[in-house]
Amino acid sequence: MNRPNKPLYQVAEDYLRGLIDSGALVPGDLIPSEPQLAKQLNISQGTAKKAIDNLVWERRLYRHQGKGTYVSSIDFNNSLFRFTTYGDAAGQPTRIHKETTARRITQGTPVLCRKLGAQPDTNLLYIERIGYVDEKPVMVEYSYWRADLVPGLENDEVHIPDLLYALIVEKYGIPVVRAEETLTAGGTDERTAGILQVAPDTPVLVLNRTTYTSDNRIIEIRTSKGRADKFSYKTEVR
Repeated sequence: MNRPNKPLYQVAEDYLRGLIDSGALVPGDLIPSEPQLAKQLNISQGTAKKAIDNLVWERRLYRHQGKGTYVSSIDFNNSLFRFTTYGDAAGQPTRIHKETTARRITQGTPVLCRKLGAQPDTNLLYIERIGYVDEKPVMVEYSYWRADLVPGLENDEVHIPDLLYALIVEKYGIPVVRAEETLTAGGTDERTAGILQVAPDTPVLVLNRTTYTSDNRIIEIRTSKGRADKFSYKTEVR
């Protein structure tokens, strides 16, 4: 039952809870930024921040410093955020919203099947996602998965959140343990150039990732390409 004099921060909390409870936002999804939420609900950014902070305290949300706030859950493995290592051109953390633009079952090449520990010509799941900053495309991901490990993920009805690994852990029960990455530079092919809205052969950063689950088993082969003038990769060595 709604109270007529409910504080605005509670109205904002109820709004976010409603998005989560209805499934409009799932674990791994970015929620609206504080300015976006304030604009949507016609409240101040301070009020929006208080609502988000309260839901972070309840562990319904997880704030990733500099990158945004994600839907979480009591059992959510927040260590997955160590795989989120992108930034802006100056190397500063930035909020990158990702959208899935293609997914399909495809016959794996011999090289991909061998890397994924599958028999030759095994069906693989291909996923393409574009990363946006302020609604402008700055990166694109091309990844391949063992289709038998993630059944149904090829269907558009299955929502893929910003943090894809959250879905892999929660829906399929597959732990994401570690990743090996190689960073290089290259020029855009025609498709990537069209997605990133640059001319063909424009310099891009190329990040090749191999993702592992338990027992040292490879579950994903991914290539990410980012605009050199908009995108950076950051890692920490200890």
